[in-house]
Amino acid sequence: MFKLYGFASSNYFNMVKLALLEKQLPFDVVSMHGCQNPETLAVSARGKVPVLQTEEGFISETDVILRYLEDTHPQIPLLPADPFRRAQVWTTAKEIELYIELPARLCYVEVLFGGRATPEALKAKARRDLIKGFAALARRARFSPFLAGTEFTLADIYFLYSADLAQQVGERLFGLNLIDEVSGARDLLERLNERPSARIVAADREADYPAFLERVRPAGSA
Repeated sequence: MFKLYGFASSNYFNMVKLALLEKQLPFDVVSMHGCQNPETLAVSARGKVPVLQTEEGFISETDVILRYLEDTHPQIPLLPADPFRRAQVWTTAKEIELYIELPARLCYVEVLFGGRATPEALKAKARRDLIKGFAALARRARFSPFLAGTEFTLADIYFLYSADLAQQVGERLFGLNLIDEVSGARDLLERLNERPSARIVAADREADYPAFLERVRPAGSA
């Protein structure tokens, strides 16, 4: 059985968790936060989560874990079989990560955790990159009915655990309604949140979030 290391308030942890649930793979959760203590570094060389423990050892980095799960358990696929379409799904997922999730992450301490204000230079970069990122999503996404076509894929997982957080940053810091600038995005987000597996992830996140805030607020306070 797999062991998934991380914590339920982490969106990257939740990407892997949702993939495991969608693929109907049994796993245990091992609570672990990213840090540099010896116990964590024995599992994750960079002290980051999520980490997947397999019979052969540990696998780090979300996209690498997701590729491994697809390679080893293709019975319920989260990627198309056709190489070109598979590449398109990964491109969409990677663009969401690089140009939506990561720019929004620059502002998480201020917007989500009530911590210190984001430096103005980083705030300006986040705003610029988020606008471009959602514009690229509008050009890339198909919404027919899922992000990359007729089937639920890894692109939808990245979208589910990135777009809403980016929307919160856009609204609270910049007065931007980023999701509604992309036709079909809000409807998809609502439908994805209704999936049984997503409901499980959301319930666990809600239960974990108060403790997570207590953990991060001292580090992020002014």
